[in-house]
Amino acid sequence: MCSAGLQPGSFRLGSALVSRFGLRIAALAGALLYALLLVPSMPYPRKNIRLSPENYSGKRLYFLTICTQDRRPILREGNVVAAILTTLRELASRHDFAIHAYCFLPDHMHLLCESLSQGCRMLDFVSRFKQQTAFEHRQKFGASLWQPKFYDHILRRSDSMDDVAWYIWLNPVRKALCTDPKSFPFSGSLTLPWKEQSSPIGRWTPPWKRREHELPG
Repeated sequence: MCSAGLQPGSFRLGSALVSRFGLRIAALAGALLYALLLVPSMPYPRKNIRLSPENYSGKRLYFLTICTQDRRPILREGNVVAAILTTLRELASRHDFAIHAYCFLPDHMHLLCESLSQGCRMLDFVSRFKQQTAFEHRQKFGASLWQPKFYDHILRRSDSMDDVAWYIWLNPVRKALCTDPKSFPFSGSLTLPWKEQSSPIGRWTPPWKRREHELPG
């Protein structure tokens, strides 16, 4: 006899519904667990840090920052920097770019470069530079050289080229790598007798410093 008027058939039906509901909950829990385990292995979409390509064509002046893979301090090695500089000189001439200032810090490099003709394409120039130097570095040392992307800033007409160049050359001083920027072995210019010039200290501040972004100095 069943109490409270509950019939055997309705009890079996209720049990079946509970069982089916439990299976559905278990399936959902399993799917959620699988998704949580899968997420860390999935690549996150990279933020687009580039303007549209037409902004990088023609005669312009650029401030560029290129970081090493995993920010490894491999640019403190003289033979590594010398090889990169040789390739930079060759490609700048081939792509019609002037390298007014450069500085190699342990885990990133800065360039002040100018495109000299309307047919110049900065993105093509940097892409070729990174590809060739990365290939040569891997051939010699069996390791990656650069991060996939790089930072760029198109300078305005109001920006003084000398001020920007000295911002680059003073980087080792700000990083406490030297006290005299002219004594730092991994700074220089392919166009200017920069060691004969005086330093206009503090006359240019990068936009990302003004916005307090955490980009390499």
